[in-house]
Amino acid sequence: MTSARSAVPASTDAGAAEQDLASIRDLPFERALEQLEGIVRSLEKGDVPLDESVAIYERGEALKRHCDALLQRAEARIQKITLGADGKAAGTAPLDTE
Repeated sequence: MTSARSAVPASTDAGAAEQDLASIRDLPFERALEQLEGIVRSLEKGDVPLDESVAIYERGEALKRHCDALLQRAEARIQKITLGADGKAAGTAPLDTE
């Protein structure tokens, strides 16, 4: 008895998914955000087949995580300038984002 399975072996699917995630890791923030916005537009139109919708939604989730990570790294690098009693710059301190 044969079961209805994808014609593509699971290892190939997993390899393609890993390659896709690797390509996301290499994207600069602006490009990743642009792709994420394109995915949202496509899904909002509602004219994408279900299988494709699921696939691009998953890519959108990966792009969102990537953008979040890039933003967190950028926030960690930002520092605020501290002022001395005379009102002049006296140094820097970590930015308090809360």
